[in-house]
Amino acid sequence: MGDEGRYSRHYSLPGVGESGQKKLAEARVLVIGAGGLGSPVLLYLAAAGVGRLGIIDDDEVALSNLQRQVLHSTETLGHKKVDSAQKRLNGLNDEVEIVTYDARFTPENAMGILSDGWDVIVDGTDNIPTRYLVDDACFLSGIPWVYGSIYRFEGQVSVFNHLGGPCYRDLFTTPPPPGSVPSCAEGGVLGVLPGVIGSLQANEALKIILGLGEVLIGRLLVYDAEQMTFNTLKFSHVKDREKVHNLDHAASMFSSPEWCAVADPKGSFQEGDASHEGPMFHHISMTDFIARREEGWAPFILDVRSMMEYQQARVASCDHQVAHESVLSALDALPKDADILIHCKSGMRSQMAAMMLAQAGMDSAKLYNLDGGILAWKAALPEEIVN
Repeated sequence: MGDEGRYSRHYSLPGVGESGQKKLAEARVLVIGAGGLGSPVLLYLAAAGVGRLGIIDDDEVALSNLQRQVLHSTETLGHKKVDSAQKRLNGLNDEVEIVTYDARFTPENAMGILSDGWDVIVDGTDNIPTRYLVDDACFLSGIPWVYGSIYRFEGQVSVFNHLGGPCYRDLFTTPPPPGSVPSCAEGGVLGVLPGVIGSLQANEALKIILGLGEVLIGRLLVYDAEQMTFNTLKFSHVKDREKVHNLDHAASMFSSPEWCAVADPKGSFQEGDASHEGPMFHHISMTDFIARREEGWAPFILDVRSMMEYQQARVASCDHQVAHESVLSALDALPKDADILIHCKSGMRSQMAAMMLAQAGMDSAKLYNLDGGILAWKAALPEEIVN
């Protein structure tokens, strides 16, 4: 296992020790994406002594990456990310075997790559089609995977397909429509946010390997960097959803003209998704909301941001405010026979609130999550925002 001095803090740590360090040395973890999330994941797993690290990425290091992708440097601008990552990780810990795939993770190569003997998969991509592909491929391969997502000032972390726990498709049964959620390039992201979320992903991967603590199985951790809050939403298997037998559903997203329309020149998808059967609730873009409102649609508007955020800026026509983590306390204040438009700042906390309401028995057909939240509202209709 190499120099014991390198891992001395692990050797003295209850629950790890020599036997745990041996588990880490024998572990094989594949990280999909060597960008913002992949950077802290790879750095911390390599530093921890994970014996074999796989990296799959087909992109090159660009100047705009360096604000958050701390795995790379000015010296590696224009280099392949897998090569830049391998050099950095070898310099950090030369005891770790680095396996690189200069490719994009696709329906054509997914099962082959996963058959290379990986124990845990960590998803560091920034697009929804790939997440469904990772979920389906991991389910078919029997491999747990660690999910992370970032947008502006908010992030999410969970673990799927581990110890009989639910999958990504159980949590996000109904994806948003194509192009409705902006990419990090369009919406921006606080540079430190991937470091926080990626570190949490690395933490979950280490816990899976070590059999330590309570892994985020059936729990979605939601982090708000502006409010400095962590909240957790519980979820479980969706019994009546269509089961996955192959990669056909995920592959259809990669070949869909709608998805091709939102792909960038290098072929990496922006955030978005395709329709799916068995909705838990609806997603709606600001454009569609405006169009439906002009036709007479008048949903009940629910703001699930904090009271402080609400007092700083709110939608003039808002009907009710309650923090997303307390949304179930507002059940009596919500209409039972009207559509409800739920919004937060960017669309992540409102998604959590919508799921909680659906799980509490509210009619999911009447729940609409506003993708982009009040930020999208302000961009489209600034005159309707009260400060």
